[in-house]
Amino acid sequence: MNLFTLALESKKLDLLNRLVPSGGTFAYLTNPNNPAAEERANEMRDTARSLGRPLLVVGASTPTEIDAAFATLVGQQVAALVVMADEYFDGARRAQLVALAALNAIPALYGQREYALEGGLISYGTNLRETFRQVGNYAGRILKGEKPSDLPVVRPTKFELVINLKTAKTLGLDVPAMLLATAGEVIE
Repeated sequence: MNLFTLALESKKLDLLNRLVPSGGTFAYLTNPNNPAAEERANEMRDTARSLGRPLLVVGASTPTEIDAAFATLVGQQVAALVVMADEYFDGARRAQLVALAALNAIPALYGQREYALEGGLISYGTNLRETFRQVGNYAGRILKGEKPSDLPVVRPTKFELVINLKTAKTLGLDVPAMLLATAGEVIE
């Protein structure tokens, strides 16, 4: 299943630039164990350069490394953070990432809505419910006799932007009306 996350990474940086337009360095947290980490980091570097913003790429693949990465972010006084869409971060480490971003007052953008529901500032990513529905449809078609090789490749077409206004207020951020208007969900 392809969640189309590579193409979304640049969009995330653009959204964060609209939310934190005051300048400063952006950061991108990657999992160096993810085979796509370097490709995504390069894409983010290109996007940051096009926005006129410096980008600090930090890697972490253990809880201790995540703590160290946030210490680096604080030491470098980053303006905002994008967390790479990665199974490791999206699973057991989600609470740690949200807590560290809050503790260090770092505006952060994540790839799944659950982050915003747990207190993260903003999330933008593939609508997993819709993606799993598509997977179920394909499974049904295969069980009815269609050959998997005859089925077209389907990419996600529904993406969701979730903004946590409580967190924005805590961080002293004014969320632009245009972002609020495009959000699929706003947590107040």
